[in-house]
Amino acid sequence: MTDANAQIQDTITNNDVVLFMKGTASMPQCGFSSRVAGVLNYMGVQFSDVNVLADDSIRQGIKDFSDWPTIPQLYVKGEFVGGCDIITEMTLSGELDTLFTENGVSFDKDAADKIREANS
Repeated sequence: MTDANAQIQDTITNNDVVLFMKGTASMPQCGFSSRVAGVLNYMGVQFSDVNVLADDSIRQGIKDFSDWPTIPQLYVKGEFVGGCDIITEMTLSGELDTLFTENGVSFDKDAADKIREANS
């Protein structure tokens, strides 16, 4: 296991929700990262953000680790969930609520409902 893989594995093992993104939750550096971080922040989800722009080995390493070519990437309880389009679809369908509930991740259900209402 490479150093990047070990660091990624350690991060997703020790944090319930992790977003590998360009920038940080408070200062996203791309629209896709901003959208996913915005959804998580709005829903009140506590998550660890990993800025892939700060470390090229993590930036490429996360793509290899998940076998997913794009960033951002969301992990819940150590499992890869998806990127921006998947998280958007899951939010609008209610699947993200279910995933969080099944994994004991607290979130604001009213905020999730407001996202769906605003996009229906």
